[in-house]
Amino acid sequence: MRPSYAKLVEDVALPSMALVRQHFDTEPATDPTAAVEEAFAQAKVVSERIEPGMSVALTVGSRGLASLPELVRAIVIELKARGAKPFIVPSMGSHGGATAEGQISVLAHLGITEESVDCEIRSSMETVEIGVLENGMSVQIDKLAFEADGIVLFNRIKPHSAFRSDNESGLIKMLSIGLGKQSGADNCHAWGFHYVGRFIVEMGRMKLEKCRVLFGVGTLENAYDELARVVILPPETMVEEERVYLGQAMRNMPRLPLGPLDAPLASGPLDVLVVDYVGKEFSGSGMDPNITGRPSSTAISGGPDVARIAVLDVTDKSEGNANGVARADVITERLFQRFDREKVYTNSLTSGVLIAASIPLAMPDDRTTLQAAVKTCGSHTPDAIGIMRIPNTLHLEYLYVSEALLPEVRKRPGIEVIHEPRPMRFDAEGQLLDHWPEHEH
Repeated sequence: MRPSYAKLVEDVALPSMALVRQHFDTEPATDPTAAVEEAFAQAKVVSERIEPGMSVALTVGSRGLASLPELVRAIVIELKARGAKPFIVPSMGSHGGATAEGQISVLAHLGITEESVDCEIRSSMETVEIGVLENGMSVQIDKLAFEADGIVLFNRIKPHSAFRSDNESGLIKMLSIGLGKQSGADNCHAWGFHYVGRFIVEMGRMKLEKCRVLFGVGTLENAYDELARVVILPPETMVEEERVYLGQAMRNMPRLPLGPLDAPLASGPLDVLVVDYVGKEFSGSGMDPNITGRPSSTAISGGPDVARIAVLDVTDKSEGNANGVARADVITERLFQRFDREKVYTNSLTSGVLIAASIPLAMPDDRTTLQAAVKTCGSHTPDAIGIMRIPNTLHLEYLYVSEALLPEVRKRPGIEVIHEPRPMRFDAEGQLLDHWPEHEH
């Protein structure tokens, strides 16, 4: 039976929407296998540190990096070619329900299996304490990685979704939190995100000094969610070098077509932002606050001023981990039903950001969800509602914009109008029928 509250929005008019395409000025894509081969061949630290017969723990996290299976396979091949015996260590803090089996499952959903990358996966939540910071914080590292002859860190370098610092998402965070497993991540997050940037460096430096880190393999992506570059950083200069690449990664980010063109983040008011999917493969926060302007932590700021955010679903790869969907204002009933408290609560209790585990108002279907957002957005011009719809916060090449926004969007360089404004289409169950073009870049 249709809930009575749905009747309160059934007469809300939805604006016509135009499909537009953004052409970003960014680094070109590169072949993952060739990029890894070239990086390994040019890095002196590789030939200096890899010895035949040594066991090497390779870190792989829970994020959906561009070309992830191809990159991991290529790294494994390069390590084996030099006589090493690599094995993969799931390095994702508390993700996967903070269980060894759950973390293997997360990797499988990302395309990482022993068969796909031709490498053994050894998963355990057991850690070893290697020291204590000045504030008394225990510094933990995965026991299997600690006992290996060497550790090769692998991660994408990019801005974080919950804090600002000189080092954010990347090799240092992988070393300090990812390899710290549940206990290490819990310790680091306990002080709140205002301190995470400081602690990951302090913990990272201690681990670089006391653990057998051989080098790090970092990736940078372009605005189209494509691999742009592979870099290898030696442990001696990893902290400082990663900071340079973080600046490049920030400049590579996609953004909504709002605000000054030369700013890394969009800015300015928007009535409604519709996000088709949240998911861990798009952002650690499910939907990246660098895009939405809606962080779960006061340790990060910037982005557009959105009156209402509507989210329609969570990806299959996230397995119900819709952590961060709380930053939306209204969601669909199907997203509500897929919300897995086991995974979300584990994530939020570890990070200390409890608000990220909340659930917004849930409406029966896509139509009523959008109508609820429009009805409550507080617009003083109901006939000129400003709406942008995106597939997720990582893929912003294509987006729908409402008729009222189209004149300003047209003026921006790199904007191509695929089709002029037309009414939104829904099926009999109230789900949107206006789908997305295939990735054409």
